[in-house]
This record gives sequence, C-alpha cells and structure tokens, in this order.
Amino acid sequence: MGDEITIRALHTLGEFRRCVQIAREVWGDAELEAEPHVTYVIADHTGGQVLGAFDGDTMVGFTKAFVGVHERTPYLHSHMAAVIASHRDRHIGRALKLFQREDALRRGFRLIEWTFDPLETKNAHFNINRLGAISRRYIANFYGITTSPLHRAMPTDRLLVEWHLDSPRVVAAINDLRAGSLTYPAQVHVPKGDVALIDVQSRLWQEFTAWFAKGYAVLGVRASGSGVDYSLGPYSDF
Repeated sequence: MGDEITIRALHTLGEFRRCVQIAREVWGDAELEAEPHVTYVIADHTGGQVLGAFDGDTMVGFTKAFVGVHERTPYLHSHMAAVIASHRDRHIGRALKLFQREDALRRGFRLIEWTFDPLETKNAHFNINRLGAISRRYIANFYGITTSPLHRAMPTDRLLVEWHLDSPRVVAAINDLRAGSLTYPAQVHVPKGDVALIDVQSRLWQEFTAWFAKGYAVLGVRASGSGVDYSLGPYSDF
C-alpha cells in the first residue's frame, strides 16, 4: 500500500454519507436495501467503529462495526467493509482490519466477529490465513434474498468469523510467521469452475454444520487443483 493511503476514524455526517456511496457502488443494492447514513451515526455514537481509508482527501474504503455482548462480555461485530474498484489489490482492506484491531484493543475489546460467504474463497483466505481468524458457526440465509448482484439471488449463507485479537494465532498471522505445514483431520471442499452453486451451497451447509457440531473449527484455507479446501480441526481457545 502506498504512503498516500491513510486510515482514520470517521465522525461526521459527510463522511458517513460517503460510506453509503461506496457501499452502493460496491454491492449494487437497490435503494430500499442500501443502509442509510444514520446506521453509521449509531455505530459511532454507541461505541462501535466507522473507519475510513483515504487516498489524499478522497475516501476510497471503509469498515463499520457495532458493539455486541456475549455473556456479559462486549465485542465488536464488523458489519461492512468495502474498497472502491479503482483501489483494490493495494492491501487497503488489510490496513483497515489492522487499524480496526488496534483501535479495538486500545478500548478493551478482545474479539471482533463478522460473516462472509463461504463460496467467496478469496475472502476466506484473507480472513482465516492472513488475519488468523477462525470459524465455527454456519448461518443459513443470514440476510435473506437481497437485490445485490453480488449475492446472485441465492440464499445469503454465511460463515461467522471469530477474530481473537490478542491470541497467539492472530499475532502470528499478522506478523506473517510460519509454523510449518500444518495438517488438519477434516476438510470441506469448494469446487472451482462452472458448477451449480445452489447445490454446492446446500452441501457446504450440511458438512460445516456436522463438523461444527463435533467441536471443530475452520483453521485454514488451501487451494487445490480442483478448487479450495477449508481445513478444520478440533477447537480450543487460543
């Protein structure tokens, strides 16, 4: 990422409206499904996060998170992250996540969660391998059927990501440390090429749900000749 890209917290109505513009450009939702700027106001006002990436004075990406609670322990749920097309593949998404982590730890949060489409294997690699997150929950049709062309009129099935911010696993991933070639006892395969995605999605739901019920978690993502393999192993706190 070039030195001209900066990350900072957002607090003004103009900045929040720019986030809405970026979200509409990236996801292509119909007007009624696009989130209004007031949701960004609420996230900022209630202790969440709205962070922007800037190329000079122009905002080119953002991420937003709300505060959640697990058994009286607060955490952040990162709901949206987007970078405009002209600035992709410049590591801006990673910079946003690392800034998000630093800000969360500074304020006492140790966990950030978010969801992603298990069919989007590039996101899976980024979340699991590059950031050191894990997943141990599959949510079927989380958002319902949307108007976004990115969702392809399919059920919005999602894997829930857990990013344990100060765990050895996350620290090693962020520092890009390699502990050797790890093997895991279970895999879930996502084929590449021209396949019936709805059938693949149905199989993924069954396989992930079965492994998660046994106490396994997604701990790695690996490309193979025929697609991508999610690697799973028994979960323990890191």
